[in-house]
Amino acid sequence: MADETLFLLLHSEMVAGLYRAAEQGEGENGRCTTKLESMGFRVGQGLIERFTKDTARFKDELDIMKFICKDFWTTVFKKQIDNLRTNHQGIYVLQDNKFRLLTQMSAGKQYLEHAPKFLAFTCGLIRGGLSNLGIKSIVTAEVSSMPACKFQVMIQKM
Repeated sequence: MADETLFLLLHSEMVAGLYRAAEQGEGENGRCTTKLESMGFRVGQGLIERFTKDTARFKDELDIMKFICKDFWTTVFKKQIDNLRTNHQGIYVLQDNKFRLLTQMSAGKQYLEHAPKFLAFTCGLIRGGLSNLGIKSIVTAEVSSMPACKFQVMIQKM
């Protein structure tokens, strides 16, 4: 419980600190999102390395995505992804109906425009984890109603 609270506070302060610095002229908002995403990427790489050291090899891409949705997500956010969809052509949609990093914000529409900055770190987290498992990807996030969100993972064929 305490570690979850610390993670939520740390994440909130990272976002606030980067955007506060941007407002004071030390950078622009686009760079803040990129910085958060790259921080998440590095953390995702490290976590996946640690979580998979005693795991058997994955059979295919779908197996890896199931691991991300169940084990990885459970370890980081204390719950599984609510829904995983795929078109079997390299596009996966991970849906979390009560995303932990958005539950602290009001469910009203007025905060919808601020949601993307709270999702950048997690996009990097997913991309970093997949990268360390040998999958190059592009991860985007979308919020239509708080605190639910969807992460779209597009696998880049090498």
